[in-house]
Amino acid sequence: MSTNHVDLTFEGNRAYVTLDRPDKHNGLTIDMMRELIKTAGIIKRRSDIRAVILSGNGPSFSSGLDVAKTMSDPLAVVRGFVPLPWKGTNTFQEACWAWRRLPQPVIAVVHGRCYGGGLQLALAADFRFVTPDSEFSVMEAKHGLIPDMTGAATLSRLIGIDQALLLTMTADPVDAVYAERIGLVTEVSADPRAAAEKLADRIATRSPQAVASAKQLFDRTWQASVRRTLAIERATQLPLIIRQALGRGTNDRP
Repeated sequence: MSTNHVDLTFEGNRAYVTLDRPDKHNGLTIDMMRELIKTAGIIKRRSDIRAVILSGNGPSFSSGLDVAKTMSDPLAVVRGFVPLPWKGTNTFQEACWAWRRLPQPVIAVVHGRCYGGGLQLALAADFRFVTPDSEFSVMEAKHGLIPDMTGAATLSRLIGIDQALLLTMTADPVDAVYAERIGLVTEVSADPRAAAEKLADRIATRSPQAVASAKQLFDRTWQASVRRTLAIERATQLPLIIRQALGRGTNDRP
């Protein structure tokens, strides 16, 4: 399936999502954000899909928000800031957070520029495999803005507050080695797509219920109090234990 600038294909038990605006370094528009939300919704309904690989076509993963294109329609920007019903996010935020909501692990494959909104999209994935020549920047300060596509939530889970502030206040690009050292990315690889597929295959050997539950558990508790974390941990584990007691297989569908 292909929409205007987001391509979705299925191969076996994997979904491949590709940003497809290569002439603009996959600069994000509001239409692309809506497409990303729609695409995530399609994948969420596919119980046979065990992993999602998110990448960008052309010279870059994404150079971030296409400011000129986006600001040419101020009314659409205003509408994009209105929270979506029952989501707790607006369109800008949901374009990233929709990937957190998926039960499947999402693996970002990054090359070239990964700036601004593009970086926030990559940070919303569960893992990031990147080429040695990729570059990362919390770019918003150059436009007098702050990261507002869930960047505060994802950065705070990955790196220390000093590093998050340093990246955000300076808007300086950093290379892949530095990004890996501070925990911004999972792994630097000469072939990040192959590395992502290898990880997808490893995860696919595990119970899909356990994988989905682990993702949900960490998302709900990573910065919660110990008391709340333990309560959610118990509530998440109990259905899995019951499932095992009833003799359900580890790789059956939900």
